Amino acid sequence: MFSLLRCAAGCGRTALSGSHLCAAHTADPDKEARRIGAYILERKEIKDVNASGLSFVNVDFSHRIFYGCNFMRASFSLCLFTGAELSMCFFDFGKLISCDFSGGYLQFLSFAGASIHNCTFENSELIHLNYGGARIGDCTFNGSDLYNSRFINAEISSSDFIDCNLKKTFFINAKRSNISFKSSNTAEAVFETEEQ
Repeated sequence: MFSLLRCAAGCGRTALSGSHLCAAHTADPDKEARRIGAYILERKEIKDVNASGLSFVNVDFSHRIFYGCNFMRASFSLCLFTGAELSMCFFDFGKLISCDFSGGYLQFLSFAGASIHNCTFENSELIHLNYGGARIGDCTFNGSDLYNSRFINAEISSSDFIDCNLKKTFFINAKRSNISFKSSNTAEAVFETEEQ
């Protein structure tokens, strides 16, 4: 997993990969995002990167393999993750706007508290993902396997889950509006807690 080296400024946040400072204390966060983005683009496999709090715009991360990376509180806009494999990565409290994760293999990721808008996760394996407390709008999950994923306390609007595997997918206390579950196995999803 990514290093838990603390920021040299003493704020308690973790330092960015290849730096002694976090995104909030680095002199030029955009430069750090470009540096870490270039590092990622030079490799097929990316392991243990800490890019927490950085912003990435219009970067193509497609067909790469990510493992154990920290993207908490990071922002991704117009970024491509098509056909990418991501395992054990954290996007908690981040922002994803107009990003494409289609055809991906994502497992054991956390998007807790994230803001996710106009993104596609179509035709993907979305296994054991945590979208707890996320705000999701105008997104498509069509044709995806969401086995054992969690949308607990999420706010989901104007999004499609058409022809999805929802077995053991939890939507407990999720606020849902204008959602389509057409041709999905909603009977195997969990929408309410069982009474004791």
